[in-house]
Formats: sequence, structure tokens, C-alpha cells
Amino acid sequence: MSAAPSHSAPEAPAPDRAVGLWGGLSANILNMVGIGPFITIPLALTAMGGPQALAGWVLGAFISLCDGFVWAELGAAMPHSGGSYAFLRRLFGERSLGKLFAFLFLWQTLLNGPLNVAAGAVGFTNYLSYIFPALGHWTLVGLAALLCLVNTALLYRNIRSVQVISIVTTVIVIGAFIWIIVSGASHFDARRAFDFPPNAFSLNAGFFAGLGSATLIAVYDYGGYSNICQIGGEVKTPQRVIPASILGAILLIMILYLGLNLSIMGTLPWRQIGSSTAVVADFMHALYGRPGGIAVAVLIMIAGWGSIYVVLLGYSRVPFAAATEGLFFKPFAAIHPKGHFPTVSLIFMGVLSAVCCLVKLDALISVLIVVQTLFQYSLQCIGVIVRRNYLKSIGMPYRMPLFPLPALLSLAGWIYILTTSKPVYIALGIGVFVAGSLVYIAMAWRRREWPFAPVPETVQ
Repeated sequence: MSAAPSHSAPEAPAPDRAVGLWGGLSANILNMVGIGPFITIPLALTAMGGPQALAGWVLGAFISLCDGFVWAELGAAMPHSGGSYAFLRRLFGERSLGKLFAFLFLWQTLLNGPLNVAAGAVGFTNYLSYIFPALGHWTLVGLAALLCLVNTALLYRNIRSVQVISIVTTVIVIGAFIWIIVSGASHFDARRAFDFPPNAFSLNAGFFAGLGSATLIAVYDYGGYSNICQIGGEVKTPQRVIPASILGAILLIMILYLGLNLSIMGTLPWRQIGSSTAVVADFMHALYGRPGGIAVAVLIMIAGWGSIYVVLLGYSRVPFAAATEGLFFKPFAAIHPKGHFPTVSLIFMGVLSAVCCLVKLDALISVLIVVQTLFQYSLQCIGVIVRRNYLKSIGMPYRMPLFPLPALLSLAGWIYILTTSKPVYIALGIGVFVAGSLVYIAMAWRRREWPFAPVPETVQ
């Protein structure tokens, strides 16, 4: 006798696991490079008042590497789409405190995601204005918004084709870096590069405040090494690919960034660099004339476009992951029936990013880092330490070396950056945190969920 047919509802299709090592590595590299290092070198020099700003880049690289070990361990153990959303919810209890932390991360993502994409788009137009100086402010704003919408359309497809664009753009980005660094090396003057002003290394309050500001800028530029975790549910053999793509991207970009800084500072006086708005174009202009400046501006715009592309890809998966687990509006769980990629979530992030291009660029870096430190980086460092038994229970295919030292050093670095930030940014971050907590409490009260209902699971 044949078995009775099953009438259970079919499971919703899951995204394909199609991203390999090169795809993951290129996604992280593009997210890290973007437009950031090409517009922030003057900011770091101004923050510390001289070439000693290199200390901020070194410290930023160290903090990022320590934090990379945290991401690698969590990403390999929990290879799900959504990144920190999935990590925080599972680390701190899916039906207890983890619900609040995951919601708060989602809450800040709705702000940081579009602002991050918009920052790249606005930086893109800064270099466009070098090529076409007659373009007015509102024209540039409109072009930045258009770029966000174009990338949204390009991402509206199966992720297999997304990989190809990502890898090709990464090759162009690395080629541009090599050209810039080699050009600078042939004109390098150590006396110019290390022309420290008097009392540059006086260890007073001003020095540490400046170092904090320069380090904040550096970690913004290094940020993006965790992009692979946002699409963890679409990664092949994630236990191997996620750690390798995170740590490999950090080490490669660390070398390129230090080479970029030294090449420029060894060629142009640091005081001239500090007043530049398109520093790499000015640098190549000094070496090769205006054609050289235009050529490198085009390459930087390609890097900026690629970064916006992968940042939008990663952030579009966060509301999608939350919606599939019932913690966000149901329409955001929509997935394309043929391409198997999120649709509503992608469109929402892309359109809101275009709107955010109205925001000025200069304050975005500090706001992004402060908010992410409060909601994401610090909580993950704490979670990977205090919830070690939980991670062991689900399996840990990758373990950070010298545990818990990397997590502790990373946490100390984030706290240092936070405490040396401007009070207005700290206040804004706290305000976002409080508002998100109140929204969560209201939702939990209405649904009779934690903390207004008994916790059915035992936190290990």
C-alpha cells in the first residue's frame, strides 16, 4: 500500500550557495576600498596635524585584524544571511536578550545601510567633479542618487552573475592601487614623508584625541572585511571561505593602504595634502599632469562604484534575514521565484540610499562608526567571549588564535574610538539606541514576547 501523500506546505526557496573564495574575497575588498581611502587621507592628517597620522592607520589595521578574528569565528560557526543580526540573536538567546540585540542591530542597519551606500555615492561624485569642475552641487547630488538606483537595478539578479562583476572590479581596483603606489615610490622623499611638526609625539590629551580621530577614520576605511557574513547563507563551504576571505582581505588592504599613504606623503607636502578634496587626483596630476589626474579619478570612481555595489548587496540581506524569521515586516522576506534573491529588501535599501545622498559627507564617517560600535562591534566581542559554550555546542570550524586576546583587544579599541569621538556623535548614537529599545519594547508588549512573557528556552 502506498504512503499517503503529504499535505504540508512547501518550504520557501532558499538563496543559492554560489559564492566561492574569490567571490567572497572580492566582495570584502571592494567593500573595504570603495571611495574611503581616496578621500580620508587629508582628514587623518588634519586630525593629528602631520605625518604622525600614520599611527592611526596602523592602530586601525590592528583593531580591524583583531575584530576580523571575531567575525571569522562567528561567520564560520553561523553561516547565515544577515551577519550580525544572526550572530547576536543566537549568541544571546533567540527568545530572550538576543531578540533585543538583534532588533537593535536591525534598527541601526536601517540607518547605517543607506547612509553607507550614500557616502560612497557622494564620494564618487567628488572625483567626478574633478573631471567636470563645472558640475553644480545639486547636479552632483542627483548623479549620486542615480548611481544608487543603477546599482539596485544591477543587483536585481541571481548572485552568480553578481560574482563576475565583483571579481572584475576588484582586479581593476588592485591594479589602480599598484599604479599609484609604484608611481609614488619612484618619487618618494623620506624627508617629505616624515616631516613631523614640533612635539608631534608629545603624549598629551591632544595627541590621544587626535589619534582617536585618525583611528576612527582608518577603521572606516578598513570596514567592510565582514561583508561576506552578510551573505553567509549564499556562500559555498562557508566554514573555509568566510574566515579566509575576511582575514585575507584585511591583510591585503592593510599593505595597500600603508603603501598608498606613504606614496602620497612622500611626494606631496602633507600641508598641501590636508587641504585637498581629491587628493589622489592631485597627486597624479603632480606626477603626470591633468591627464594623469583624470585617469586615476576614473579608476577611483570604478572602485567607488564597486564598493557601493557590494555594500548594497550585503545590507539588502539584513532586513530579508530578519523578515524570514518573523522579526520584521513580512514583505521584506520576498524572494525572486527564479533568481532566488531578495527583492523587496533590495529595492527598499536602494531607494532609501538614493534619498540619503542629500546628507553631507563629512559627518557620515563618525556617525557610522559610533553607531556601529554601540550596536554591533562591541556586542559581538562580548558575545564571542561570554557565550563560548554556546559556540562549542553548535560547532566551531574556525577558532581564533590566542583566545580571548583578539576579542579583548578589539573591544578595547572600539571603546577607545568611542570615548575620543565628538559628544554630538555619541549622543546621536545613544539616541538611536534608546529609540530602538523603546520600539522593541512596544512591539514585545503588543505580541506578549520577551521580556513580557516567560522565556521558554534555557540560555546555555
